[in-house]
Amino acid sequence: MKFIVSYSCGKDSALSLHKMLEAGHTPVGLLVMVNRDMQRSWFHGVDPELLQCISDALHIPLILCESDGNDYHTRMEIGLKKGKEMGADACVFGDIDIEEHLTWCRERCEAAGLKCIHPLWHRDREENTNEILSLGYRCVIKCVRNQMLPQEYLGRVLDFDLIEDMKKRGIDICGENGEYHTVVLGGPIFRYPVLYECRKVYDFGTISAIDIGAAVV
Repeated sequence: MKFIVSYSCGKDSALSLHKMLEAGHTPVGLLVMVNRDMQRSWFHGVDPELLQCISDALHIPLILCESDGNDYHTRMEIGLKKGKEMGADACVFGDIDIEEHLTWCRERCEAAGLKCIHPLWHRDREENTNEILSLGYRCVIKCVRNQMLPQEYLGRVLDFDLIEDMKKRGIDICGENGEYHTVVLGGPIFRYPVLYECRKVYDFGTISAIDIGAAVV
């Protein structure tokens, strides 16, 4: 089956992509929603240059969909239809167990005439996190919710020591509720690791984020 993946650049979308490739399916595009005003990916805040580096390392072309937020669903549907024109039969998502997300994704795919696939659906959240680390993916922490995690987490590579610290803090180690977000910059499905550098930290009140950019070689 040919598919596109709704790609946030985070660990859950990377694991979903991994599982589809492992099952023998063929990716034709990475659908990334971009904040029109900020010119960065929605939620994870990845800039266009780093997005292109990730696309090149995965050897999967980008499908960039700009949105101001108010037209998010219609812009997503346009991107899904473009994926269908590229030969995709389905779109893959990294959601795990939030029913509203599942319904929303299905509605978008139905409008575009694509199947809707969730490889991680109803899998244990901790199991997903442990699996992507065990597989050897380099998941760099991009954003944290300030009331739950310290800014010192930003820019660090997610590992089992950090997971244990999260458990002690009493948060969901998968980050499915927005406790933190990652950017995956290397691992089994990458042709080579993405070279990157951690830059300035920004505090937005409830959330803090670090600017992670493509390394200057």
